[in-house]
Amino acid sequence: MACADLGAAIADLQSQGYRIDVIFPADEPYSAFLSRDGDSVHLTSRPDAPQPASALPQFEPAFVITHGGASGEGRAGMGYRDLIPGRLGRRYIASHITMAAGPVADWVHYHHVRLQLIAVRRGWVRVVYEDQGEPFVMQAGDIVLQPPGIRHRVLESSEGLEVVELGCPALHATLADHELKLPNGRGDPARLYDGQRFLRHIAAAGGPIGLAEATGGLADARLIRTATEFPPHDGELVFGFAMEGNVDLVFDGTHQLGATDAFVIPPQQPWRLSNASDDFQLLLLTTARLD
Repeated sequence: MACADLGAAIADLQSQGYRIDVIFPADEPYSAFLSRDGDSVHLTSRPDAPQPASALPQFEPAFVITHGGASGEGRAGMGYRDLIPGRLGRRYIASHITMAAGPVADWVHYHHVRLQLIAVRRGWVRVVYEDQGEPFVMQAGDIVLQPPGIRHRVLESSEGLEVVELGCPALHATLADHELKLPNGRGDPARLYDGQRFLRHIAAAGGPIGLAEATGGLADARLIRTATEFPPHDGELVFGFAMEGNVDLVFDGTHQLGATDAFVIPPQQPWRLSNASDDFQLLLLTTARLD
């Protein structure tokens, strides 16, 4: 069923007792599947738009810088600002996400992803995850790795909440789990989901993030606080997000970066940061060759 306004069409069906089973993409939804008593409806505002693929899209390296920009309305009323507009061949998506204070109109769901990570820049958000105990609050600087298929739900957020999210592939489905109630009364921190385990890094506790161990070497994350030189990366993605402060990125010229700016460096290329401010903090994410 084609529609001009996906959100309005979903609301109309929900008023008739339908519930969302699948929706995509999260940052700018244009397609959703809903059901009621065995009846299924596929809504789309873009009939010719691509569908999530079972195989990873081909990686297309590029040098990318994003400064500011407007946010669009995404899933569950969240605001999404695109940090990798070209998506590197639809391989990666990174978003600067904002939410209004109070309860979030979310439901228990999971994603068909190879990699998904969330870091809090401002405020706090209360979340709950399958087999990870009771709901908990993520504060500024905290990071979670959401392994493929793990059920979870966003419960509520503070005023001024800001998070950065990175996912692979860029176009992936969000699927509802209508049967599972969270918390589900279990704690299994060692459980593997497609070879990855859930990771919660608490900034106030200090120590390394531990992403490489949790992903089996698929990805790594560091917080950079000083001007630094970086050798060529023998992997795939090199993504940086300025959490605080200012710095000069030196690659193909000199580029001034401020808080919430982001960049991607092509693999096999050296680069450096210079003239960092005293409050400078950069979240640096890298991945192995996923193929």
